[in-house]
Amino acid sequence: MAAATFRDLKVFQKAHQFVLDVYELSAHFPRSEMFGLTSQLRRAAISIPANIAEGFVKRGVSDKLRFYNIAQGSLEECRYYLLLANDLGYGETAALASDLDHCSRMLEAYIRAIRSNNRRTH
Repeated sequence: MAAATFRDLKVFQKAHQFVLDVYELSAHFPRSEMFGLTSQLRRAAISIPANIAEGFVKRGVSDKLRFYNIAQGSLEECRYYLLLANDLGYGETAALASDLDHCSRMLEAYIRAIRSNNRRTH
């Protein structure tokens, strides 16, 4: 059954949970990082499900894929910020990095499905 709204997408649900987990982790970052790593990580994390949601309502396949590609870029940005947070000793990020990997695989599979479906209709 096709998703009726972006909230029905498993990849969106996974990305949204990632944002919630990022907020929990980053709440423990030093105050000196409020406008640095905390802000950057949260912004990039929020961008993942936000772009999935925006791409969902786009009618053209190229428009959809553009937003999903932006989500992929934000996902990779988060991958670095988690590495940095770990290296700075701000918290254990292995579980979040694993969740991010899973989200990345789900998003890639969703993109492949859209491309494949588009090829079959043309």
